[in-house]
Amino acid sequence: MNRALFKLILLFHVAILFPFYPAYPQAAKDKEKLQKTKRQLEEEIRYTNELLETTQQNKKTSLNKLQILTKKIRSREALIDAINAELDEVQLKISVENIQIDRMSRQLKSMKDEYARMIYQAYRIMNGRNKLMFIFSAKDFNQAYQRLKYYQQYASWRRRQAQKIESTQIAINHQSKELENIKNQKMTLVQAQQLEKQKLDREKVDKAKSVKEFTSREKQLEKTLKAKQKAAQQLENEIEKLIAEEIRISLERDNKRNTNDNKSTPSGTSGSKPLLNLTTREKERSSSFASNRGRLPWPCDRGFISGSFGEHPHPVLEYVKVKNNGIDIMTERSSLVKAVFEGRVSWVKSFPNLNKVVIIRHGDYLTVYSNLGEVSVRDGQEVTARQTIGRVFTNPEDQRSELHFEIWRGKIIQNPEEWLTGRY
Repeated sequence: MNRALFKLILLFHVAILFPFYPAYPQAAKDKEKLQKTKRQLEEEIRYTNELLETTQQNKKTSLNKLQILTKKIRSREALIDAINAELDEVQLKISVENIQIDRMSRQLKSMKDEYARMIYQAYRIMNGRNKLMFIFSAKDFNQAYQRLKYYQQYASWRRRQAQKIESTQIAINHQSKELENIKNQKMTLVQAQQLEKQKLDREKVDKAKSVKEFTSREKQLEKTLKAKQKAAQQLENEIEKLIAEEIRISLERDNKRNTNDNKSTPSGTSGSKPLLNLTTREKERSSSFASNRGRLPWPCDRGFISGSFGEHPHPVLEYVKVKNNGIDIMTERSSLVKAVFEGRVSWVKSFPNLNKVVIIRHGDYLTVYSNLGEVSVRDGQEVTARQTIGRVFTNPEDQRSELHFEIWRGKIIQNPEEWLTGRY
């Protein structure tokens, strides 16, 4: 109720202060933003449909299908929200148009009434006599001149008044057509909204069936989950060992250079200082990486986040918490994987349940790319931003193509979603 009252007050002020509301820059920006959001969500839904088509080749319900369905439902819900927001904007425009038409109609009536009164008043003054008789019946030349000027002013005013009446009527007709177009737009949006809701209901039913089918396979899910968690822990341990070893080698190298300097302080301390004794180039790279927080490109050109950072419930086993040191990106078969920033490949290894893993150092920072089927870089190689480092592994059983991606600063795990540029 409060929201409706607020909108009513808002549109009243908009109608008074901005008679041409649709041309108001902020309204245009809001509309453009809504349209962009809708296009992005529609593209995301099309993409999840493509992934579902590949997944549905496997008759047995997979966790892959469930995750794609979940993402599709979220995108659909967001699309419906965007349509609702656009409907609110359209309804506001309809209300503003109605106010403008009503105001112009009242102005038109007032001008017509004034025009009629002036005609009547002129008729009374002339008392039914024609123009020449009225002028020549004057007492003297001065009065005749004043009567002539009156006729001229009256004729000029009548022309202006008639033009104003005509232009106002044209404006009303234009506003009425605009209102009709907006109402048609609203009808189209309402139909689109109803269609999306129907699709959403079907997708929720499909997801419920998938979840129900999974409940009979809880033991298998738990076994798979434990194996995956064990692999993730093994990877975490290996990364920590790598970091510790690089710090050790860095300190040893630094100590050799500073054997005669008793005041030398290791740079592996906490705070904003480097975690390693970096070269000038590595320090610049580390600083540049940090300054690109929120603007790093995605490691895959297409895909969506199927597993978020941190601890969260399992998609089926709700009583089980899943810990994720990075994010999982669902993508298409054999999708290329690219470095998100320039750096040096620390190592390339293979892990059970994680396939091939590539770790790239960017000064103090590490980026980790796991579940690769192919790798096109080697240990110690320098890579550039957006350089291809391999391809995502595709599980032959459920056609799942999912990249696991992590970011570390020293021994501190970062949330990759805070570093990657926004996609949707």
